[in-house]
Amino acid sequence: MRSFIFALLIICVPAFYAQSQVNLKAFKANGATVSSGQKELVLTWPVGKGAVGRMILDLNRNQPLFKSLWLGKQGALKEVAAHLDPAFVLRIGKRTLSQNSGGWDVFFDRVPTRPYTTNLINFEKGNASVSTQGSQTVVRISGMQCETFSGALEITLYNGSPLFNVAAVVSTPRDSTAILYDAGLTSKKDVWANISWSDVKGNLQTEKGVKTDVAKNLEVKYRTVIGENNGASLAVFPAPHQYFYPLDEAFNLKFTWKGSNYLNLIPDFGIGIRQDPLGDKRYVPWFNAPPHTQQRLNFFCLLSDGSANTALEEVKKFTHQDTYVPLAGYKTMASHFHNEFISDVVLSGKPVPEKPEFVEVLKKAGLNIVKLAEFHGPGHPKGPDSIRLKELDALFKQTKRLSDPDFLLLPGEEANNFYGGHWLAFFPKPVYWVMSRKSDLPFETNDPKYGKVYRINDKAEMLRLLEQEQGLAWTAHARTKASTGYPDQYREEDFFKSETFMGAAWKAIPGDLSLPTLSKRVLNLMDDMANWGLKKHVISEADIFTITEQNEMYAHLNVNYLQMDTLPNYADGWKPVLDVMREGKFFVSTGEVLIPKFNINGKGAGETLKIDHSGKAKINMQLNWTFPLSFVEIVSGDGAKVYRNRINLNTTQAFGKRDYSWPVNLKGRKWVRVEAWDVATNGAFTQMVWLE
Repeated sequence: MRSFIFALLIICVPAFYAQSQVNLKAFKANGATVSSGQKELVLTWPVGKGAVGRMILDLNRNQPLFKSLWLGKQGALKEVAAHLDPAFVLRIGKRTLSQNSGGWDVFFDRVPTRPYTTNLINFEKGNASVSTQGSQTVVRISGMQCETFSGALEITLYNGSPLFNVAAVVSTPRDSTAILYDAGLTSKKDVWANISWSDVKGNLQTEKGVKTDVAKNLEVKYRTVIGENNGASLAVFPAPHQYFYPLDEAFNLKFTWKGSNYLNLIPDFGIGIRQDPLGDKRYVPWFNAPPHTQQRLNFFCLLSDGSANTALEEVKKFTHQDTYVPLAGYKTMASHFHNEFISDVVLSGKPVPEKPEFVEVLKKAGLNIVKLAEFHGPGHPKGPDSIRLKELDALFKQTKRLSDPDFLLLPGEEANNFYGGHWLAFFPKPVYWVMSRKSDLPFETNDPKYGKVYRINDKAEMLRLLEQEQGLAWTAHARTKASTGYPDQYREEDFFKSETFMGAAWKAIPGDLSLPTLSKRVLNLMDDMANWGLKKHVISEADIFTITEQNEMYAHLNVNYLQMDTLPNYADGWKPVLDVMREGKFFVSTGEVLIPKFNINGKGAGETLKIDHSGKAKINMQLNWTFPLSFVEIVSGDGAKVYRNRINLNTTQAFGKRDYSWPVNLKGRKWVRVEAWDVATNGAFTQMVWLE
């Protein structure tokens, strides 16, 4: 018997040591420290203001991974939490990859209407490693498995902040896969005295952390749920934009959870983030998971030595309290909203509120200019003329009434006639026009009530109207949705080559969690249009229908920072807004990364730079950020190829502002632009500088 036990020990002991091997070869001194024993991995990192965070990981497969988490001054650390395990639920569905619907760029997909599975990712702790990546420290532990997906757990610590990221990094060999994930931290013990969150009106809600409470989904603001205990707190929240797959509606679908037996898959008590697989019950594309791509199913944690409210205030700083902050010399603009206030309220016989909710929501988001896209369904763009003109008149009166010196609500439509695909029309003043014309009526008439009225019969007349009224057009949701194949299919058309056609609009469609950037779909188009020899620009678009205080607006928004010192008066027209767009004098941002200054050899976005025979130039830019930056990418083209030069910025810490200058060789290039992205996949990009 003794010999049997001895033999068993010989087998089991090496197995334990194998599972707890820690490779420290890639760890370098960067302010963080690491020590490893047979069962534990202890990491400390500077979190700012002379304090440190400490994370003790238990590598024993039978014990919770996070043995304890600490925060405070050296020698006076406070334990924030203990005995926590990461948990991930992966939903695996089938993607339709028809080229008619855009292939991997598809939006018109309804993944949850087809069979899918909901699975707990199994985590059997395997070999571990610790590496240094600039000011970041990354722990990687193998052993994550779910159906055809496999990979490792990654924990990233960020010097300068009590912030860390937890990610299941997994891939599948299977093609045509779409995924969703929920995640969080769980415990078999009573870890939390209280669980807190902000309700949609911004009020902090708190409930006792009772282990026997059945899991429930929480409707929250700021996408955050917080565990609190003994005067310390831990906040759990997702990447503010990347985590939200594209939808038509920004409904608040209860994106956090708390309690035990979540989805009947996680028996222990936990707090975490979640996605609703049914979305807004319109088109629900989920996330792409192409074969062999490393999908990062991740969430952030923030340690606090204060109350839950203190922790929430710290989390809110990463998104400027879900607003777009003002920048000197810029005005913020958002575009493409199908709120249908005119059809659904003004012309429906309902009482017209003095301050409509949607206007107040957009103002509170820090927007100075909002371009609508009304009559996208309920309107009568092709007439009858009497109804069409009445609708436009109501639109102009209401947008004028609801504008003020600090906020312009501007009329606009997603025209979708004449050119092909979907596109937006934008005029610098109220223009009455009907998207059809009877043969006995001229292009232009004078109406006794409305004044000048245009009736459009074809694309040539549409171009004529835009030229005559100094309007702009651009492709909405290019290369996806109902613009699949556009603007490529009309790239040789006169209207597209004209100065009235600005380019295209950018939104994060599709979603792919393996990418360090948000959707490349329109960024690639931006480069293609430049290589076609056309001076086009790309603005951001929201493409959202309902706008309410309850909605999760910020996750689905983006903004254009237009180079303008003052807003024009509505009554005088808003041609200065269109001029800035036409000239490319703006940058696009999700809000967390800003580019207040940018030039190449003194030439800014939209301008033309003459390069000497050497091709040498210098890129100068100022960056402001909240989450630590990840990289800047300098993108250029020669009329045929696209060139990318990535500059690693992983030495940055949270909440920074810095001027950068990089030499670059642009010999033979015809255009150049710059993107900047952070660790949460938030970003900003400039328009082109044209080269001669």
